[in-house]
Amino acid sequence: MDVSFLLNEYAEHRDEYFRAVAPPIIQTSNFAFKKVDDLRKSFEDEYSTWLYSRGLNPTVEILRKKLAALDEAEDCLVFNSGAAAIFAAVLANVKSGDHIVSVTGVYTWARKMFEEILPRFNVTHTYIDGTSIENFEKAIQPNTVIVYLESPNSWNYALQDLKAVATLARSKGIITICDNSYCTPIYQKPVALGIDLSLQSATKYISGHSDTVAGVLSGSKKMIEKIFNSEYMNIGSGIQPFNAWLLIRGLRTLTARLEKITRTTNAVIEFLENHPRVEEVIFPLHPSFPQYSLAKQQMNGACGLLTFVIKCNNVETIETFCESLQHILMAVSWGGYESLVIPRCAGMKRAEFNASEKEHRMLRLYVGLEEAAYLQADLHQAFEKINHLP
Repeated sequence: MDVSFLLNEYAEHRDEYFRAVAPPIIQTSNFAFKKVDDLRKSFEDEYSTWLYSRGLNPTVEILRKKLAALDEAEDCLVFNSGAAAIFAAVLANVKSGDHIVSVTGVYTWARKMFEEILPRFNVTHTYIDGTSIENFEKAIQPNTVIVYLESPNSWNYALQDLKAVATLARSKGIITICDNSYCTPIYQKPVALGIDLSLQSATKYISGHSDTVAGVLSGSKKMIEKIFNSEYMNIGSGIQPFNAWLLIRGLRTLTARLEKITRTTNAVIEFLENHPRVEEVIFPLHPSFPQYSLAKQQMNGACGLLTFVIKCNNVETIETFCESLQHILMAVSWGGYESLVIPRCAGMKRAEFNASEKEHRMLRLYVGLEEAAYLQADLHQAFEKINHLP
């Protein structure tokens, strides 16, 4: 289906709600029945009807259908956060004694689940460098049930060959899960490459306005129904109608926002790579990126998240630079209208900073919807503030 049709018309039935151009928010907790037998059938199969908005809701349904179609998946569920989507995807597919292979550098709450929660239930994990298919082959054990991917990740943008990993895992009956938050379904489609479950933080580009938190999980109808009837309903982590309506609104401008962000990002990268205080710029669709060929092969774009490394000898220089920015905000996340920066050193104690470690001098920059010259000027004046610092 054409992406314009998906974003603007698909799954919308205007004749059912007064011919309104924008779908209404069905802000109800439950739904009434006239016949006992209809209520009975709803109890038996809540996945197929309206019963209680913790499960299905008409506003959420419009969003689900659009997001599944964008992912080229049979179905999807929308959660109240990306972390909830990760938790449900993994929990639905493990039992005591199972093993998970995960790439290194995954999202914080995925890592906490692997390291702190699942070991309580005798589920083990192995972290690997996912840039080589051989590492997956070596790490898989007889009790491996999940291969967990994040491609690209959100700091050094390491990729996995999704098609190759999917083929390997499927040959051994292993479920593959990929966090696709960096690319969105516009720029990468893991399900189309053979991945079983694709997830993303809809808080980011899908919303686009930094005013709602949500997560998406897409896959086969069989798998999504399994998760709905267990983890989704038991944990009660489904998105609420108003938040779903905000995401539908965000979808209207998704491609326009990504196109603008991509153009501006390229201009900001050019500025940074020519600045004397920048040691390196890391971006998956830059020719200098080690996996550039793979990025071009499985991604149609790379949006606005990049990393640059400052030349400095101490943490104070990085702190001064970040605190001198006047328009680029210092905050977590990405994908909204506003440009953001976060220094890697913020995740460690100041005494732990080691300037010889390139990773400690990394700053992650998200390029929002501002004009390129506006962002370049802000970066320039912040660099000027550290000219005299080592």
